[in-house]
Formats: sequence, C-alpha cells, structure tokens
Amino acid sequence: MNYFLMGYMGSGKSTIGPLLAEALSYNFLDFDAYIEEKEGSSITEIFENKGEIYFRKAETRHLKALIDNNDDDTIIALGGGTPCYGNNLQLIKEAKAKTIYLNWNFKVLANRLWQAKEQRPLIASMQSLEDLEDYIRKHLFERGFYYNQADIVVKVESQSAEELTAQILKKLL
Repeated sequence: MNYFLMGYMGSGKSTIGPLLAEALSYNFLDFDAYIEEKEGSSITEIFENKGEIYFRKAETRHLKALIDNNDDDTIIALGGGTPCYGNNLQLIKEAKAKTIYLNWNFKVLANRLWQAKEQRPLIASMQSLEDLEDYIRKHLFERGFYYNQADIVVKVESQSAEELTAQILKKLL
C-alpha cells in the first residue's frame, strides 16, 4: 500500500513523510525532489525559466511515471498543488493508494512560510505577512475541494512532528 501525503506548501509533508515511513518500514519519496531529479533543475529554476504551465505539465507526466513504476510500501509527499491540477487527483485515486491531508489553519501556515518564502517560488515576492495570509486563504479555499477528498484528513494544531506522526499512525492502523 502506498500513501500520498497532501497539503499546502509548508504543511510538513516532507518532515512527516520520513517519520511515517520509518514507523511503517516503508520507503519515502519526496515528489518535488523526484521532479527536480528528473528535470535536472530545482522547482524554483523550473518556475523561473519555464513557467508554471510547463511545471504543471511536467508534474503530471512525472506523477504518471511514478505511479506506473513505483513499488508498494512508499510514503509519497506530494507538492502542495499536485492533487489540484489536471487529472492528478484521479491518477492518485486510480493508483489504489491512500491519501492523507495535513490540514492546517491558514494563519499558522503563513507564519511558517513567511520564514522561508525565498525558497518558495509562488510566494517569494510577497511583501507582507498579511498579503501572504490572504494568498494562502484564497489558495486553501480553491484547493480545499481536492484536499478534502483525502481518505484521511488530519487537523493539525500545534503538535510536534512526532505527535502528528503518532496521530496519523493511529488512523492508519
């Protein structure tokens, strides 16, 4: 069984994923890192040099390849927008995998992301925390339709990564 972690950027998918993988004796794959390896460029470089439309098409192509070629027993941390574009969510559902949505409050996400916005091409140009909050609120409204189709929705409050992992494991086992 594969598990796909979904959630907005900065929601901790790449932190929780390895902890879940270790607890379940699964493999871990960070989908953004997978795309970077296949494309030979960082996500930021792809956005800067080829644009978001190219990135989203490449993302779908790489998701199909990953699903077709991946063995079971992998925790896959998706990019924040991956399930929300094209037919990506349908591809994931057809893979007979389980999906887990890490559901954060937009204000908490904004505070987390504000600290590292330069590494995030979609928000690097934000001028204020208030602008970032507005941006995230809008995105979460738009993406909520996709995220909330997850098999498991985990409301994240202020848990540590270890506490959140334990909470998810209870829902899985």
